[in-house]
Amino acid sequence: MTTQQQIQEYIITQSQSKRNDMQELHNIILELMPECKLWFLDGKNDEGKIISNPNIGYGSYPIQYADGTTREFYQIGLSANTTGISVYILGIEDKKYLAQTYGEKIGKASVTGYCIKFKTLKDIHLHILLEAIQYGIKQNTSH
Repeated sequence: MTTQQQIQEYIITQSQSKRNDMQELHNIILELMPECKLWFLDGKNDEGKIISNPNIGYGSYPIQYADGTTREFYQIGLSANTTGISVYILGIEDKKYLAQTYGEKIGKASVTGYCIKFKTLKDIHLHILLEAIQYGIKQNTSH
């Protein structure tokens, strides 16, 4: 199965409202990053044990580890969770930036150093979420 097929399968398996919101976000992110590398992580470790929610990734950037090694990972992530949807914006150096910049004005969402979590798209201001995603894309593109 291709990555694109895995992504569509994942989106289709969600409840109707979550499925519609995730498909809309998937389409929007692809518009923002039309040439990006797509990722699908099934949430399982090497032994096949579930360790996280499956997630869709967009783009790539190098992660630098303390030992000097680097690994490629996605820039923007999208995942269903038990209460709604999480959007991950990775690679932002200042871990307080997202919460301080977008937390107050995004609507009913929790915003951490790299994650914006909300129940449905109706609960948030989509244009603010898109601003945050675009900020993350710019940060990672400048690496």
